[in-house]
Formats: sequence, C-alpha cells, structure tokens
Amino acid sequence: MRLKPSSGKLGWLFLLPLGFFILVFLLTPIVGTIQSSFYQDVAFLPKRFTGLSNYLVLFQDSAFRQAALFTLLFVGVSVPLECLIGLIFALVLQRSLPGKGMWRALVLIPWAIPATVSAKTFQLIFQYHDGLMNALLQGIGITNAPIHWLGGAPSAFFALVLADAWKTAPFAAILFLAGLASIPDDLHRQAKVDGAHFLRRFIHITLPLLKPVITVVLLFRIIDALRVFDLNYVLTGGGPGGATTSLSLLGYQRYLSGDFGLGAAVSVLLFLSAWLFTWLYLRQARSVEA
Repeated sequence: MRLKPSSGKLGWLFLLPLGFFILVFLLTPIVGTIQSSFYQDVAFLPKRFTGLSNYLVLFQDSAFRQAALFTLLFVGVSVPLECLIGLIFALVLQRSLPGKGMWRALVLIPWAIPATVSAKTFQLIFQYHDGLMNALLQGIGITNAPIHWLGGAPSAFFALVLADAWKTAPFAAILFLAGLASIPDDLHRQAKVDGAHFLRRFIHITLPLLKPVITVVLLFRIIDALRVFDLNYVLTGGGPGGATTSLSLLGYQRYLSGDFGLGAAVSVLLFLSAWLFTWLYLRQARSVEA
C-alpha cells in the first residue's frame, strides 16, 4: 500500500525511530529508577520491596536536607547572576564594535569548554598556596595571607557560583543576543526622538519584548543548575563537610556506597522537583502573558 504524504501515516512512520529512541534510552531508565526507589537495593544483600521507606529515610537524613538547601541556594544565586551577566554581554555585543563577529565567537569559548575542564581550571585558580586568586589579592594588598577558598563553606560556595557563571553566562548571552536582534530598531529610534534615554528605553522597550527569551533562559538555566554535578565533584568534592554537596552529587554518593535504592530515591526526588518547577513556571508565564 502506497502511503500518501497527506494521510499522516508517513509522518508517523518517520517518528518511529524517535519513539524507539525515547522508549529505550529515556523512558526505560526513568521507569527503572522509579521502580528501584521502592526497593531495598543494597550491594551484597537480597533485593526486597520496602515501599516509601527510602523516601522516609531521606527526609530524616541531615545530609539530604543539607544537599537540598545547597541546591536551592545555588540555583537562587547562580541563575540570576548568570542571566544578568549574559544580558550585559548581549547589550554590549549588540552595539557596533570593531571585530564584532570575533567578540561574539570569543564569548562562546567558556560555554564550549567541558564542565570538568573548567572546574579543574578554577580549582587551580582557588588553590591555597599557588592559586591565581590569592596571588592577585595579595599582590594588590587586599589580603596579607592566602585564603583557603575551598576549605570554608561560604568561600567554596562563592567559588562554585563564580565558576558556573563563567561557564554558562555565555549561553544566556547568545540567547539574549538573538532576542535583542528581533526587536525592531524603529522603536528605539522613535524613543530617542521623543527624548527617552537608554535606561528608559531598556525598561519600557527592551525588557518587555525580551520576556519570552527571559522565560526560556531562566527555565533552561534553573533546570541545569538544579542538577549541578560536575563542578561540585571536581572543584570541591562536595566539601567541606558536605557543605557543597548537591542533590545530584548526593545521589551519586549513595550509588557509590552500594545503596542503589536510596540513590534512586534521590534521583526521583530531583526529577520530580525539576518537573514540578517547570510546570509551575510555564503555567505562571502563560498567565502573565494572558
């Protein structure tokens, strides 16, 4: 039987490989992780169904609460900072600059570098004895003695946020730059004729027209920050004393210790948190637009 393009059957046929990929490589691991979270699945012990006991253990675990608090703080601090830096970069790159194409390409370099490589780079920057940060601060006379950046909770948190902002702000900048390019120049020219200065044009013209792009940038960055793993694992290892352990890193540590059921429960809670936030955020964005 010959399929007609208008019948829609040909379209479903082309979607079969994608559906197979989603089923095998996405849905199957998700279903398996959810199933494992309801079992006592510990290495060298018989696997048995325990219901919600893994989740109850997590809610009573101080390490889980500490990891959840760190993850929320990391999202709340890093995402607005990255969006602000990205927007500033986009506004600068939008202007007529010599070699504008080269500058736009250079901005993408931090984002193109793998997270583990950038984390290792910042680990060298924040080293206690030979780190660039201490050498710079001591060289200009701000401090007399080196600071143990990765040895204290506040300073380690600052190092993680700075490393994440350096890597991911270019992603926000490119999206904001695309949004700025879609704003008609006639609006700004007319506002200039009417005597509106840059800040007024930015507040009343640029920001309102950038709302769809801001929604996308915030959504992508918040979901990505919720599951932060590489930076913590390489830069601080979750220390000091678990102060920089994220939920993703905690789940990995539970898997590494052989408690697969507890690690699966952490992964499920992180997945549900990201899904719930996405749903609430998009619902709120639609209600604001309406």
